[in-house]
Amino acid sequence: MVGAALSLPMAGALDNLQRLLQLPRRFWEQAQEELFFLPPFPEQIDSLALFSLLLVSGLLIGESLHVRLRWPRLIGYVLAGTLFGPSLLGWISIEALGQVRPIADAALGLLLLEAGRRLDLRWLASNPALLRGALADIVLSFFFIYFFATAVVGMVPAWAAATAAVTMASAPAVVLLTVEEAKAQGQVTERIILYASLGSAASFVLFAVVLGVVHTELSHDWLNAVVHPLWVVAGGGLIAWLVSRFALAVAGRLPKRSLAQVFILVASALFAVGLARMLAVPVFLTLFLMGVLLAFRDQQQVLKYTELPEVHWLLAIILFVVIGATLPWREFTWLTGLYALGLLGARALAKVAALYWSGGELAPAKRLLVGVGIQPLSATAVFMAYEVAGLYPAVSRTALLLPLFAAAIMEIAGPALCRLALVRAGETDGARTETGGKQ
Repeated sequence: MVGAALSLPMAGALDNLQRLLQLPRRFWEQAQEELFFLPPFPEQIDSLALFSLLLVSGLLIGESLHVRLRWPRLIGYVLAGTLFGPSLLGWISIEALGQVRPIADAALGLLLLEAGRRLDLRWLASNPALLRGALADIVLSFFFIYFFATAVVGMVPAWAAATAAVTMASAPAVVLLTVEEAKAQGQVTERIILYASLGSAASFVLFAVVLGVVHTELSHDWLNAVVHPLWVVAGGGLIAWLVSRFALAVAGRLPKRSLAQVFILVASALFAVGLARMLAVPVFLTLFLMGVLLAFRDQQQVLKYTELPEVHWLLAIILFVVIGATLPWREFTWLTGLYALGLLGARALAKVAALYWSGGELAPAKRLLVGVGIQPLSATAVFMAYEVAGLYPAVSRTALLLPLFAAAIMEIAGPALCRLALVRAGETDGARTETGGKQ
């Protein structure tokens, strides 16, 4: 295992560090006799300071990979979190990650809010080919993963359904950030965003159903099996409805596209995050629904053109560094890794086949590129897996290692595949410049 391979070198490094600290510790203790205000000698760096250094490391790694290799910055953020997190070097403890979880929730929520706002239901209703593609993607992805989990891995139906619900959808946050980084525009780009958002919406609904299945499988508690999914869906929907109405009502009294409107949008989103955490409703579901409602109910286009400032890249650094640090690499085995690759292969086949089969005015080659572009799987899947694992930690943690490792692999490969599809479609900023803006 990766963690065990690093344990001896890490222990030696800690021993050397303790020896180096002996001299300054003695001086500090002597100084305390005269300077009574001095605190005890710090035995370890404050967790907030360490986490700040981790964010800086993630930023530098992401920028370096982007400049030198043209990799998406998100890959660097994840690698930094994985390297310095509890599973490898251990510079950031599990307790410290627990302290920053609310920040990661807020980061994921704001990014999913933007994904929900980009979901154009009217475009979907007016284009039968888009609807066929979306339904085919949702159905084939779920059943391909479900059958792989039961027939190949040998999971029981309940955990196979949980695995399929967690891993079937694309990651709209990754897609949006990759599209923005590449400055991509065009038919392939818009379809990638649409299908990623719709797949996420479907996975959220199935996730609620799976919660009931888990209760039934492990505790035979029919009351929780029925009420918990209803609580999740109804609670998330109610919070999203109330806060979206509040945001539109207040923003409607302010100048359009002003800084004040941006502030109301962000503050309302954080308010929804707080309510969701307080009521034990998944943040990712609540904020996504809020984004959809903001887009659908905004008939006067109050917030339609109000965008989050560049600070959302700071949110991306925080989110993906935390995700990288929370991945359970200490529990990695080669068999689980092979199963994760098989699951991703079944998932990729389902998505590419669904988009190719859907037809429509888009050329077949570009439909295949859309199938490649919706491969990212990361933050939302990890958060959903941990939500399920939190119900019955003794059982769920082991059962959900497969989707967690599938997400870990796609943390690296997903942004690269999405960018590849955008480049091949000729819709990135660089590709449009080379072709003189022709698509």
